[in-house]
Amino acid sequence: MKFKYKRRRQILKQYIIGWTISFLFLSVVRGEGSQELGSVQFEFWQSIFASIIGGLLLGSISGYAQIVAEKKMFKRISIQKLLVLRVLYAILFLIFIISISYVIFGKNITFIEFAFEPGSFAFYLYIICVDIFMFALRQINLFLGGNNLWKLFSGRFYSPREEERIFMFLDLQSSTTHAERLGHIKYSKMIQDCFNDLGIVSDYESEIYQYVGDEVVLSWQLEIGLRNQNCLMAYFKFQEQLDKKEDYYEAAYNCKPFFKAGLNSGIVTVTEIGKYKKEIAYHGDTINTAARIQGKCNELNQQLLISENLKDVIDDIGFIFEKIGNIELKGKKKTVLIYGIHKNKISK
Repeated sequence: MKFKYKRRRQILKQYIIGWTISFLFLSVVRGEGSQELGSVQFEFWQSIFASIIGGLLLGSISGYAQIVAEKKMFKRISIQKLLVLRVLYAILFLIFIISISYVIFGKNITFIEFAFEPGSFAFYLYIICVDIFMFALRQINLFLGGNNLWKLFSGRFYSPREEERIFMFLDLQSSTTHAERLGHIKYSKMIQDCFNDLGIVSDYESEIYQYVGDEVVLSWQLEIGLRNQNCLMAYFKFQEQLDKKEDYYEAAYNCKPFFKAGLNSGIVTVTEIGKYKKEIAYHGDTINTAARIQGKCNELNQQLLISENLKDVIDDIGFIFEKIGNIELKGKKKTVLIYGIHKNKISK
């Protein structure tokens, strides 16, 4: 749960920095060698100071609005409707800014006169455009996942490099049966609901690497995945989330979705790929092995399987590790020792 608050702090920080930079830019453009037409007059350095204070205050408000929107609204409405709501929010946000400014600076002038002073329209348009631009950046970041937007900007992975990571392949059990029974549209809605509920794994510092049909690939840097057993807790908390919503799934789809998973850790190559559609991609046997391990879940009647590589380095407190044995995996010459994982019911 600590990471959930860390993620919220990151959103707030991004908005505070973004708004502060935008206000500082406006102060430099409008304040250096120019004269304001309105009743509010600032010296250049006063304007810089006001920009920092305004960025802190308004960035916090705007960032908190984004956090609430992501928590309450994203999974229920389309991006188009969300954009319309964001524009309405920007207008209300602007009215709030004008009202605060009027209380502080609006002396011997009516609110309407203050709001429509010469040069005010350009300022209002700037504020709305900045808010929409930051909203758009946030959407791009959500589509790319994690901090991949910054990674692409920084060019960190323009050339391939190695990382030690944990990968989890999550697959919906009996997916073909569900699809045939529900039909493509209703089945897709169920997958949509499941993957919305999968959002809980972000509380365990997971990066959602890929959605592939009814399968999801999660990833962690090794140290992060091992910390507080994040890579194991993410799976069981996701299943708990599905259990809590059992009545909903039964009513909507006449079934209770259940996912099985395979985990592996090791060295992978990470690099930026694509010319017209870029993404951060991982390559290596570690990923292939994780996929093959997951593929053995049904055959071995296990809900969660992990490799010996991962079992040897992860804390086993609160979990029962069942040694399955050395298993032949498709595409691999050597057998792989795997373990089944069960939550210890005695532990909290």
